[in-house]
Amino acid sequence: MKKIMIQDMPNHIGETVKLGAWLANKRSSGKIAFLQLRDGSGFVQGIVVKAEAGEELFAKAKGLTQETSMYVIGEVTKDERSTFGCELQVKDIEIIHEADNFPITPKEHGTEFLMDNRHLWLRSRKQHAIMKIRNEIIRATYNFFNENHFVKVDPPILTGSAPEGTSELFHTKYFDEDAYLSQSGQLYMEAAAMALGKVFSFGPTFRAEKSKTRRHLIEFWMIEPEMAFVEHDESLEVQEQYVSYIVQSVLKNCQIELERLGRDTAKLEKIKAPFPRISYDEAIEFLHKEGFDDIKWGDDFGSPHETAIAEHYDMPVFIICYPTAIKPFYMQPHPDRDDVVLCADLIAPEGYGEIIGGSERIHDYELMKQRIKEYDLDEDAYAWYLDLRKQGSVPHSGFGLGLERTVAWISGAEHVRESIPFPRLLNRLYP
Repeated sequence: MKKIMIQDMPNHIGETVKLGAWLANKRSSGKIAFLQLRDGSGFVQGIVVKAEAGEELFAKAKGLTQETSMYVIGEVTKDERSTFGCELQVKDIEIIHEADNFPITPKEHGTEFLMDNRHLWLRSRKQHAIMKIRNEIIRATYNFFNENHFVKVDPPILTGSAPEGTSELFHTKYFDEDAYLSQSGQLYMEAAAMALGKVFSFGPTFRAEKSKTRRHLIEFWMIEPEMAFVEHDESLEVQEQYVSYIVQSVLKNCQIELERLGRDTAKLEKIKAPFPRISYDEAIEFLHKEGFDDIKWGDDFGSPHETAIAEHYDMPVFIICYPTAIKPFYMQPHPDRDDVVLCADLIAPEGYGEIIGGSERIHDYELMKQRIKEYDLDEDAYAWYLDLRKQGSVPHSGFGLGLERTVAWISGAEHVRESIPFPRLLNRLYP
């Protein structure tokens, strides 16, 4: 007898198969028991008919507790109403482990309770769907960059300096030196780009921000490409092509999950390059017209400002050329203005905020040295980074996409904490 997974059931119509599964839920009458089975690949209904199964099997099925693990033997039959177009006519059940008072039941639970039980909450249909979409975005990311001849490079997580030049870092001791958990792999990726041309990284980053918004995590994952001989506008094209690619991949390969989440896919179907672009100056002017009198030129945008701008479009929108003073030291100045830099933030629709930040990088040695001094950074710590500007420097650009915000946007999750398996929040390090 063949052991299969739920996702493979449509290929075995009419066959008797064996599934390893957990009981997600059940309901029964006096004559039929309906078992909602899951195995990680999907959910399917198992039918136990008393008249056919016999008293013993029917009693066993009715007595199953939520999340009990088992092997289930049955015949795969067609059922057009189900997700996979089939169901299982159960012939036998072998209990592996009987679950005891599983705490997350079909009733409503508070957020803190669910977060305390995140290790179990992941088993729910909604969380399962979000994780499958996250996986598809990761798969599509590797496909996109491999197809476009990028090389995967892994920057260090422990660093001796702050890439962004900020203090929002987790400090640790590295034997007798100070070290920090990385907030970005960008500087190292610039070095890699000088060796390999087009590179990308995918790994964890850390921000010691005391923020509690639905958009922020303490630990999150970033995709960070860097490209030699690529200027600002060319980088924007790569960004919009990449975002379009992952959205279309999710639409193609996660139809079941999107439907389970109730996601309005019509909004996602519109996400195709090119994306609209507005300057920081135009964004400020727009916000003033919308009644945001609190913001002035030179201020960074908060969540309400980004949401107002995003709601004006049904696509992601680039805000380009921010003031020099509110951006990191490494960004290339605008060729015609000394008060703004060649950078862009990509704002997702529907209030999910910035999902990409990027810029052309300074490639001139003297200017980079000047910027390091202006930002009061330790020149010795950045000596190797400066060295890149002495040894065959070229124009180059890069960006970073925050995976969790992107997952939240595409899946329609209410809070970014649902877009990562085990979120690290301001007051949460458990489980």
